[in-house]
Amino acid sequence: MRSVPFSRGASAAGDEGVVTKLVWQILAVVAVGAVGGQSVTAVQDNPWLSLLLGGLTVALSVFVYRWAVGHTERRPVVELAREGARRSLFRGLVIGVAMFGAVIANIYFLGDYEVHGFGSVTGTIGLVGFMAGASVTEELIFRGLLFRLVERGLGTYIALVLSGVLFGAAHLLNKDATLLGALAIAIEAGGMLAAAYAATRTLWLPIGLHFGWNFAESGIFGTQVSGNGATHGLLDASTSGATLITGGEFGPEASVYSMLFGILLTIAFLWLAHRRGTMVPRQRAERVSTLATLAR
Repeated sequence: MRSVPFSRGASAAGDEGVVTKLVWQILAVVAVGAVGGQSVTAVQDNPWLSLLLGGLTVALSVFVYRWAVGHTERRPVVELAREGARRSLFRGLVIGVAMFGAVIANIYFLGDYEVHGFGSVTGTIGLVGFMAGASVTEELIFRGLLFRLVERGLGTYIALVLSGVLFGAAHLLNKDATLLGALAIAIEAGGMLAAAYAATRTLWLPIGLHFGWNFAESGIFGTQVSGNGATHGLLDASTSGATLITGGEFGPEASVYSMLFGILLTIAFLWLAHRRGTMVPRQRAERVSTLATLAR
């Protein structure tokens, strides 16, 4: 597979306008994600509109990413290939739900998670759309663009740290944001999701993992997500106790258990990436475009 036009040794004609093209690529994807996210947030009290607009946000975001990246980088957008997408999404979904289930189980065994009864089925339906839109747009922006482009120039490890820090910092804008929560997101989510992409070279697995985690947190177990306020899922539940255990107002994502399991999965994905040879050392980071098919 040929390297992308932005690698060293590319012709002068190929280099011309590279920065401008990348800026437009980023602006296009970020704009669609921002508009879609605001639209879903505006109707989150209406479950059916949330589901509809969430689905439209997913479809439009994926379309714009494929078009923008394919047009500016002049290559097949293999990180969003249709082949194997369902399998990768399902694997990510299972990992995300299982991981958060383990977090809740540990909090429950300590007596800090209590179920009061059943919650809202329609609320859960709305959360499907809301979380799907958020998961897809955030993965396209932070892993598809930020991590991938930084990795190309600086290698996997620096890209993982930088994208994780920025991903955590972005959550400081949420309603009940805390420094602990932002740090936890940077460690458990930013690192884990970037490592999942590095290991598989597909965005579908981190998208599925991100959605499974968020939906389990809100749609199944009825807890807060990233300091965004109360949710109404299948279970009417609450947490109480030490902030390090429950995550406090930010939600269980700020729990020490979330950080622990996130770190363990990050290590597992990085080990898998090393085994598959898909890590990108800084000195040969320009070869990242050849790695996308190795993990398939």
